[in-house]
Formats: sequence, C-alpha cells, structure tokens
Amino acid sequence: MRIPIFLLLFIAITTLHGTTAEQQQNQNPNERRSRVIQVKQGPEDVVWVVQLSDLHFSVHHPERASDFRKLMGPVLSMINPSLVLITGDLTDGKSKDLLTMKQNEEEWVEYRNVTNEVIERSGLDKSIFYDVRGNHDNFGVPVVGGSYDFFSKYSINGQLGRKQNVNSVTLQTGDQKHLFVGFDSAMTVGLRGPTNLFGHPTDQLLTEIDSELSQWNSTSTKLVTKITFGHFPLSFSASSNSGRSLKDIFLKHSLSAYICGHLHTRFGKNLKRYHRSGHGFLSSQKFFQPNMHQTPSESIKNCSSGAPPIEEFWEWEMGDWRKSRALRILAIDRGLASYVDVKLNSGSKKTIILPTFPLDSRFMSRYSLEEKYECQHMVPQSYETIRTLVFSVSPVLSVVAKVYDSISGEPNLVMEELMRKLTDNSSRGDLYATLWNYRAFEDPSPTRFWLQIEVTDVMGRLTLSELRPFSMNGLSAKVSWTWKEFYVMGCQWAALYYPIFWFGLYFFFFILIVPKALFIFSKRQYTFKNFAANGGFINCIAWILQELCNMHIVWYGTLGYLFYLILCPWFIGQVFTEGGSRGYMTYMGWVVKTSDNSERHEYIGSPDVIVIVIPHLLFAVLPTILISAALAAERRIYREHVLSLSGKKKDDHSPKNERPQVHHYQGGRRSKSRLGKRWIRKITLVICLAVIYRHLMSCRALTKAYEMNPLIHFPVYSFSIPLLLLYVVYKTGRI
Repeated sequence: MRIPIFLLLFIAITTLHGTTAEQQQNQNPNERRSRVIQVKQGPEDVVWVVQLSDLHFSVHHPERASDFRKLMGPVLSMINPSLVLITGDLTDGKSKDLLTMKQNEEEWVEYRNVTNEVIERSGLDKSIFYDVRGNHDNFGVPVVGGSYDFFSKYSINGQLGRKQNVNSVTLQTGDQKHLFVGFDSAMTVGLRGPTNLFGHPTDQLLTEIDSELSQWNSTSTKLVTKITFGHFPLSFSASSNSGRSLKDIFLKHSLSAYICGHLHTRFGKNLKRYHRSGHGFLSSQKFFQPNMHQTPSESIKNCSSGAPPIEEFWEWEMGDWRKSRALRILAIDRGLASYVDVKLNSGSKKTIILPTFPLDSRFMSRYSLEEKYECQHMVPQSYETIRTLVFSVSPVLSVVAKVYDSISGEPNLVMEELMRKLTDNSSRGDLYATLWNYRAFEDPSPTRFWLQIEVTDVMGRLTLSELRPFSMNGLSAKVSWTWKEFYVMGCQWAALYYPIFWFGLYFFFFILIVPKALFIFSKRQYTFKNFAANGGFINCIAWILQELCNMHIVWYGTLGYLFYLILCPWFIGQVFTEGGSRGYMTYMGWVVKTSDNSERHEYIGSPDVIVIVIPHLLFAVLPTILISAALAAERRIYREHVLSLSGKKKDDHSPKNERPQVHHYQGGRRSKSRLGKRWIRKITLVICLAVIYRHLMSCRALTKAYEMNPLIHFPVYSFSIPLLLLYVVYKTGRI
C-alpha cells in the first residue's frame, strides 16, 4: 500500500513539532529562566542597578503609594539603571490597628497600577524590573497560584509570567558578566502574621539557586560577578529539611553580595554582615556572630596561581520605603561592588554621587582584596584612578575628588583633584575619573584616609558625598554593631529557637521539682529561721523555693501548665485570609489543612512561632513563678514579724500553726505594721498586675490576629496565668 507523499510530510512535521514541544517541556527549567541583557553604550566595565524594599502599600496609609508615584519616575529616569530590584513586602496586609494580617486585594491593585505608571514615566523597559515576595505578601495565602495569591497576579514578575521561585538575569558589558539571581524563600503555605516572619528555603529552592549561580562557571574565561537578592536576611532564614542553608550556597559561589530587606531602619543603619568560610570558627557562630566582620582564626593567604577563590560574601540589608523612603544604587566597577543609600523622605534628589573606587573599607570584600595586595595580584588599571558615578538632573560643571588624612585625629586635606568624564553624552550615565598615586595611600590603618566627592552643577548647587574611609592594602575597617543591630543581624534566630525554648522549660522544671524533692527526701530543711541564722545566697534561694512548694495548688498548677505547653495545642485559630478551616498551634509550629481540606500540613511556621512562644515564657510563665515565690516568701517574713509582735512562738514545721492566732492587744500597732511595712508585697502586687495586663493584651492581639474566642479556642492559654497569680495574691494575703 503506497502512502501519499503529503501524508508522510504531515506525519513528519507533526512528529517533529511534538518532539520539540516535549523537549521544551523536559528542558531544564534553569535554562529557560536564564536571560542575558547586553548593556549598550558607555561607560564600559561599569553597571549599576536600583534596589527598593519594603514598600508596604496600604489602604490605611495612601501616602506610601502616592509618594512612590510622585518620586520614583523622575528618579529612575535620572539614574537610568540596568535593573530595578524590589526585594519584598510590596503590600502591607495589615488592619488599621495592625493586629489582623491577611491579604487585601485593593492594595495589590494599587501596587500594580502605581508601578506600571512609574515604569512608564521613567522611560525604562518593564522587563528590567524584578520583584520578589516578602512575608507580608504571603500573609494568609494557603497555596501559591490560588485565589488569594495576589503576588502571582499583580506583581511585576507575575505580569511578565515569571512564575518560578528563582529568576536570574545577566548584565553583559563587553566580556564582563554580572549575574543577578533573585529568589522567593517565603513559606510555601502562607500563615497569617505574626507567625510568618522567617524565610523558609527548601532543598529544591537551594538546588535551583545553586544551579543558577553555576550557569557561567564553565563557559566564561573571566570571573563572573555574582549578586543574589531576596527578602529575608540570613539571620531570619531557616535551614532546609536536609540542614543546608542559603549561606552554604552563597559561600560556595563566593558572591560579591546578597542584598535584602525585611528589617527596615528602626533597628539601625549598619544592618550589614560579612560572611567567611573556614574551619577555625567557634561553634557558637552557628548561633551568634558577635561582630559585623567574621574573623577566622587560621591564616588564609594562598598566593599560588591555581588557588581557589576565597569563600566570602557581604550581606547588605537596606532600609525601607515604608517610613524612610529609601532607595539604593548598587554599582559594579570592574568586578568590585559598592553602593549608596539615598533617602527621599525630604523630596527628590537633584544629584546623587556613588564612588566606585577606592572601595569603602568598612564594607568591602576584605580577604580577597587583602590577598591581592599581599600576593601582588593587583591589576594596575583598576587602582590607578579614582572613579565615581554622578547622577544629576542638571548638567554637571565640575567633579572634584578630595582625600583627607585623619592621622592627627582631625581630617586634613592632602589631595584635591579635578575629575573628568570618561564617556560622551550618549552614555547611560556619567562616570568620572582622575589619576592618582595610589601607592602613596598604602597604610596599615584602614581608616586613616577618607574620600569625598564634590559635585557642582550649572544651577550652582554643591553636593558632597559621604566621607568614606578606604584602604589600598585591602584591610577592612571594623564597624561595631549596636545592641539592636546585633539582636537582628548577629543572632541566628532559626538555630536559637529550640535551644532557648528547652533551656527555659528545663529551668522552670528545675526550680519547681528540685526544691520539692529536697523538701521530701532531704533531712535538712531550708526555712526562714535557717536562713536568718546562717545567711547565704543558696540558703535564701532554697528557702524561697520551698515556700513556693508549700503552696500546693500553685505548685501543681504551674507544673501542670508547663506540661500543657509541651503536650497540648496552645490555641486554635484562622490561619488563612478567608475560609472556615482552622489550625492549631503548638511550640513546634502550626498544624493546618488547606482551605479545601485536601491536604494536611504539620508543624509549619517553625521557627516563626518564636514570636509567641519565647515572649510567653519570658514575660508570662517566668514572672508568674518568680512572683509566686516572692509573695510566698514575703508572707513567711510577715508572719514571723507578726508573731514577734504578739509574743507568740511558732514551730516552722508544725502544720497546726498554718494560721496562727494573733492576740488583739496592741491591735493598732499590728494594723499599722501590716499596712505600712509590707512594702515588698505592694511592689510585687504592682508587678503582678503589670504581668496580668501584658498577658491579657497579648491574648487580645492573638484573638484579633487569628479570629479566636478566648473561651472556646484557647481558654487554658488565656486564663491560667491570671488565675494562678490572683490565687497567689489571695493566698498570701491571708496570715
């Protein structure tokens, strides 16, 4: 049987088309994501991008969106960046009283409309804009792609069809490549706040990030500058199920920087952290990094030609748009990254200055540059000029570089040179440079010499850059964190949660059970008379805790409550934006079902529950135990005082004397003493009321956050602490 030629052709074309479609489906998703932008026009070897973070567009604060609409279009037009990165918390998702946290579609519509308007006014291509999901953008989202996943619908990435969790783009200038990898590490099942605070990278996400960062390793003959961007700082990022972390991936690829948001500016201005690999670190650095600059104990210099690159990177958190109206410009000049943060809360800036070389010695990749200096691997053309980017709404008349010497304690001007523009008027931006003798500024102190750039435009406006220390030796200037900065950047809270929780529980059990055991099994009894006769800190503590043990209802009630916190759900609440399904929270996280009850998720939101668990232990359970012990001890002291006034003798160990009869002679004196000298009890009662008030306010906040009824959804959590304290007050008030 002969088949017509046209039929054979049709079958071949159909088969070929099907094979191509199947190949496209089976293609590595990382290959489909890769995108290369050829950065045209000058200046060569320099690219710059803009970062924005934590916009928090809110229906209750319309000024955030209106200021963004008014300011960002002209500013982006002036800067003309190659990329614009918006690192999370695009919308606020909070009620007016800040207690209910779930998605609000009206805020997302506003975000889409405002950003589209800004992009149009800036004259930039929409495809160079990348936004990532923050925890606020994930409040109450049961499933990605569902009806309440407004990020996938209204974000810039969503509008452009970037549905994957990892997106990469490469900026290429000549033979230089600058790889930017953005990722979404928000939890896959979005809980309502406040238990939605941490990034939760999965093993699959880490594999995808690793793959994206490796894409140019085998094809490029020159080193590739690698930048990653996301929402969560590493101190607020959990490890994956296998124990891997984002830090492991970033160190493996020797990033220039990881840029992020999330913490805003209320915790400090130096929310930066230097990361370095090595085996000489203290094991405690898994939990703490006491200084901004992580310092290994072993020598790291390796001058051999085939030495691998030093595994290091900087983590640069930036301020927020929400209150500070902050914007960051990050530049890469011949592989060296630098940045400047600009605040627009006082209006648009007419001139912005970003020095690109020499680098700020406080925030540079310290060991790689130090190794270049010590091993004489420095590239002369990279060091022989001072370079700076200048962005201005008006033509620039002059740019002057000034170097100050601070060896005397006061800045002393030692160099002043006029800088010239390196490119013509068709350039993407203005890069200015001037020759200098960089070897004259080699010094063992990384803060001796300071650089400042002075710009004058045709309107006569004079703009000065921030004074920045620099070090030609590659030495890094030390910057100390404030206490608040250490609290949010130096503490690895995901690793600290369970050690803190179990330490607290073991401590509570210890101070309850050990004194009880001593009271039952030990021949020696720790009493007030024993303490009064012998003194000693140990005797005092043992006596106070045994007084607590003698209050049986309080002792057993507190012990039972501790077991409740370990074994039982703390409360039952509405965890998604809408829907009838509820979940319950334990110290290990939430157990929830999806809105259609098709899937059960166990213990999600860990360690996010730390924001409820640890404050409850610290500000409710611990004060309850201490207040109970203090009031019990005060009652014993006062009883002894009353007995001494009445002339009665009392045996401490006689149960018959639980309520001694006090004679009524000297009644006025007794009454006066009772009212006037129980000042310890009065102070303790004030503290007791403060603890009850704070606990009730916390319960009120949780009631609003998860739409709960205290009597139905968390009665034990709500009322145990107040009832225990009120009973202690009643019991110890009886003599």
